Amino acid sequence: MTASTTTAQAAPSSHWSRWLVTTNHKEIGSLYLIFSCAMLFVGGFMALVIRTELFQPGLQFVEPEFFNQMTTMHGLIMVFGAVMPAFVGLANWMIPLQIGAPDMALPRLNNFSFWLLPVAFTMLLSTLLMEGGGPNFGWTFYAPLSTTYAPPSTNFFILSIHIAGISSILGAINIIATILNMRTPGMRLMDMSLFVWTWLITAFLLIAVMPVLAGVVTMMLLDINFGTSFFNAAGGGDPVLFQHLFWFFGHPEVYIMILPAFGIVSLIVPTFARKRLFGYRSMVYATASIAIMSFMVWAHHMFTVGLPLPAQLFFMYATMLIAVPTGVKVFNWVATLFRGSVSFELPMLFALAFIVQFTIGGLSGVMLAIVPADFQYHDTYFVVAHFHYVLVPGAVFAIIAAIYYWLPKWTGFYPNETLGKWHFWLSVVGVNLTFFPMHFSGLAGMPRRIPDYALQFADFNVVSSLGGFLFGISQLLLLLVVIVCIRGGKPAGAKPWEGAEGLEWTVPSPAPLHTFSEPPEFIPERDSPSRE
Repeated sequence: MTASTTTAQAAPSSHWSRWLVTTNHKEIGSLYLIFSCAMLFVGGFMALVIRTELFQPGLQFVEPEFFNQMTTMHGLIMVFGAVMPAFVGLANWMIPLQIGAPDMALPRLNNFSFWLLPVAFTMLLSTLLMEGGGPNFGWTFYAPLSTTYAPPSTNFFILSIHIAGISSILGAINIIATILNMRTPGMRLMDMSLFVWTWLITAFLLIAVMPVLAGVVTMMLLDINFGTSFFNAAGGGDPVLFQHLFWFFGHPEVYIMILPAFGIVSLIVPTFARKRLFGYRSMVYATASIAIMSFMVWAHHMFTVGLPLPAQLFFMYATMLIAVPTGVKVFNWVATLFRGSVSFELPMLFALAFIVQFTIGGLSGVMLAIVPADFQYHDTYFVVAHFHYVLVPGAVFAIIAAIYYWLPKWTGFYPNETLGKWHFWLSVVGVNLTFFPMHFSGLAGMPRRIPDYALQFADFNVVSSLGGFLFGISQLLLLLVVIVCIRGGKPAGAKPWEGAEGLEWTVPSPAPLHTFSEPPEFIPERDSPSRE
């Protein structure tokens, strides 16, 4: 490629139509992140509707039917519209830079897989305006509630899930093809960063489980419209079959939303501890172990459906076993911090908050794995507290840490430290005020997905609602930090963080639109202790 060609490519048209047809991995990554941010605020607004209604006992602001729609749509939008696309956006931006590739392996497919998402979620949100309202049966859409008693808009919900699932599968195929085929010469699999490793494993999980979700929503479609009885006991079907199929998808889905977060934290902690990551190989093996075992624990969501005792014991022990490789990761992060020269820049603050609070979510997960205890916890706010500690100070904090970590590479400027620290402390206080009291209201017996509750739960809900508003409003600071950083600030060099390692730090900041027209030189660290 000639220098003149490179220059011409580096100065693209600013016309809006360019974004419709772009095949550049950085621009598509940016589109994913913008879409994810929009969905975060849409889903967050729905969460605030929920917390407003639950501020006091009694029916205060919305009808129970609309409350059910808000709980359903909040879960669907946050899982499929905010967290997953954010990680895919980070993968699009950073994987080619980290492996020395000029772009993703399948650029046109990359564009197509993104534009499926706005179509899917426009359709999903439009159901709120349809006759009978939107989905009102919870984000897990259990049958027969979702097939026999659902509003007519359920067909549009099913189609939107199909379209979003196709997007995920195509994106996963692209990531696998890129990582396996486009690494710079000399880079072995065990030379890749842990973010690339976690995404390689996550992509295989996506390909394995998204067709299961497609199958179960297709069976729903047939039950609703064509008289089949897959999940209708009156016709010879079994509602519990739905739960088996859904959770065979749903539990690996939990790890789809957390494994890339592990990869991000495994980059940030060594950077700001100024040490190599402790136990690189064990981290890779632990990630693969988690992915494999995630297919063996799905029925721990179903202890109360009447599983036979041997099945209960198997899934209880398997769930406890999967905590071992997760514990290996936490141990390795702490060991990396031990005697390191630790500094507390914005990415490190969120990474440390991730480690502490994700561990809380993991420990409550072990509590839920104990069969006799789960009979008490099941479908209470204790479960809500558990998975929100995994997904909010877990996955969402890791995404925020990644944004602060890579903003200098994306924009050429450091994020504003003062605004960022306000954002951090308000987020940490807000998230714990919101979700920690839910452990106690759940242990006291408050059921989830209800618009009204007994007076005994009132104090816990007041604190949770105030914390929810604090956390939600504080995310506007993240938006402000990003906008300010794009407009200017303290200039960042090619390697803005002193302890950072990897090929992405060899290109200028901001990263040019087209990088690595020639494969970069990569010297394997064959004698590095971290690779032993």
